[in-house]
Amino acid sequence: MNNDTDTARLRKLDQDHHLHPFTNLSRHSQQGGRIISRAEHIYIYDSDGNKMLDGMSGLWCCNLGYSQTLIKDAIYAQLQALPYYNNFFQCANEPAVELARALVEITPAQFSHVFFTNSGSEANDTNIRLVHRYYNLLGKPKKTLIISRKNAYHGSTIAATSLGGMGAMRKQTQGLDYVHHINQPYWFAEGADELPDEYGIRVARELEQKIDELGEDRVAAFIAEPVQGAGGVIVPPQSYWPEIKRICNERDILLIMDEVICGFGRTGNWFGSQSYNLEPDLMTFAKAVTNGYIPLGGVMVGDRVAEVLLSHSGEFAHGMTYSGHPAACAAGIATLSVLRERNIIKSAADDIAPYFQQRLQTLKDHPIVGEVRGIGMLGAVELVRDKHSRERLAPDAAGAVYCRDRANATGLMVRQSGDTMITAPPLICNHSEIDSLVNMLSKTLDQTAEHFNIR
Repeated sequence: MNNDTDTARLRKLDQDHHLHPFTNLSRHSQQGGRIISRAEHIYIYDSDGNKMLDGMSGLWCCNLGYSQTLIKDAIYAQLQALPYYNNFFQCANEPAVELARALVEITPAQFSHVFFTNSGSEANDTNIRLVHRYYNLLGKPKKTLIISRKNAYHGSTIAATSLGGMGAMRKQTQGLDYVHHINQPYWFAEGADELPDEYGIRVARELEQKIDELGEDRVAAFIAEPVQGAGGVIVPPQSYWPEIKRICNERDILLIMDEVICGFGRTGNWFGSQSYNLEPDLMTFAKAVTNGYIPLGGVMVGDRVAEVLLSHSGEFAHGMTYSGHPAACAAGIATLSVLRERNIIKSAADDIAPYFQQRLQTLKDHPIVGEVRGIGMLGAVELVRDKHSRERLAPDAAGAVYCRDRANATGLMVRQSGDTMITAPPLICNHSEIDSLVNMLSKTLDQTAEHFNIR
């Protein structure tokens, strides 16, 4: 669609009736935004006909891009056979059962069960319910406290926002009083006076200190993303996760890995926890499980937890109308089939991911770049005014916002988080497409430097 009248009508309807997530609603109602009308491969097109390279895989979810016919056909076929039935009251459907089996096959050995939800937010709400149920059944009802990290993102329901550590979100809700936070492993912004590994160990040991402060008899779990995605692609120092693993192994607390962004190949393995040799008790998934084509999330429940739940009588009073939706699960089965049969994850880890990281590193000498970091198909570029002092370009992340807007105008869809430009392109990119992404980002950095009078 590129008809000016249709575009104007859609934008007006959008401004008049549509409340957007994570948006300045007042500004949007006055200025409007972009209407995305179609997509193919790794490109999106707006209603004006503008083509953009999608450097964010939708919202970290279209790992296979937009042209996966097998997934689309699986959804359509399932809608013809069984468009919906619930999984309450001892009922199930074939796709839910088959996807549960397929997920058990690709996840680490400690996982034999899955609980389906519709999103990562609902999955993290479910984690809270599972953790509390687990310790209640063990006769430890005081163990209700959950430790998370500042600047973490675990969803946007009340419970998920409480688990998260983003200040702007937490200011808008009172939150749950049984969730506590420790510092994130953000070396560039918060540990510059220390060697990365020393900093990683010190920040990891804050978990141990917080457990002692709150009381091990009251702490139930620690939740974290392998790499903090929305927080700015915070890749922890190499020393961080081994120390966290040691602490969790020595203490009677559950480890919850939020794999909503890192899962299904993003870090070079099926799951980010595998990239860091972790053995979580609960694992949150969503987004790329259906390649973003239809909503689905869930929790992989480790045997340590599942065996307790299964060995006690009494109802687990939790669930959603669309838990294990047949069309969503059919999409999940097809997505896993594409990933496995085409060997997407290994191929990406061996070729396109190293090339992506190599090309991103060519930006590190740019006058306004303080650090380039990444893992797999996740990348971050820190923007600064002064490389030595790490002074930012402008207050309130205005420099990165300007850079993001210029990138979008250039034809590159990337995001800004604080003073960081972040990107997570699809796993199916080729070298030429990665070159285009980095070249557009480089051009945008030049424009931003000129705007802020930096040479």
